[in-house]
Amino acid sequence: MAKFDKFAVMQKIAETRMVPVFYHQDAEVAMHVIKACYEGGVRAFEFTNRGDFAHEIFAECVRFAARECPELALGVGSVVDAPTAALYIQMGACFVVGPLLNAEVARVCNRRLVPYCPGCGTVSEIGQAQELGCDLTKVFPGDVYGPAFVKGMMAPCPWSKIMVTGGVAPTEENLTAWIRAGVFCVGMGSKMFPRDVVAAGDWNYITQKCRESLDIIRRAAES
Repeated sequence: MAKFDKFAVMQKIAETRMVPVFYHQDAEVAMHVIKACYEGGVRAFEFTNRGDFAHEIFAECVRFAARECPELALGVGSVVDAPTAALYIQMGACFVVGPLLNAEVARVCNRRLVPYCPGCGTVSEIGQAQELGCDLTKVFPGDVYGPAFVKGMMAPCPWSKIMVTGGVAPTEENLTAWIRAGVFCVGMGSKMFPRDVVAAGDWNYITQKCRESLDIIRRAAES
């Protein structure tokens, strides 16, 4: 069962406006990354369902976060079907993210009041997701669409809450462009977690990068 309900999760995302996205086949590495992000101010973290037995690694991370990161909402990403969503929800996922929109996933998540953030590529898909009860929708891949897409769709649909993932970089120029375009939050993966940094176990780098990114986002939102 999710540690935080739909309203609490959305509030955490609203306050930080950044969701790190990460997967590693080694549970110890995943837990180090989660803790480093938490210490950097992150309060919503997406573990992606990418490798074999990823759900087992996720279960270990949920138990770890409950002990070491008590205010963290740990969710799952790369979910494309309802059975996978149900599996992760049973293991404690606080939110579910997908690269595409699947109505059956929305129904599973809605039944348990777990936020579902599907990947959408058109304004019509975003509208369909909202009709299915998705408070937060994902523009993916972000680097294909760009901030102009978000700014353009927000004009006629200002109530929309958009997460952008894919190509988002922890730089002032990139983050400021997305925030000013009107996104609700950004999701960052590989550019937040360079392979060499993870391989070296430089967790302090990740903590500092999270702090810097959150500060950029905060300043962009206030300007």
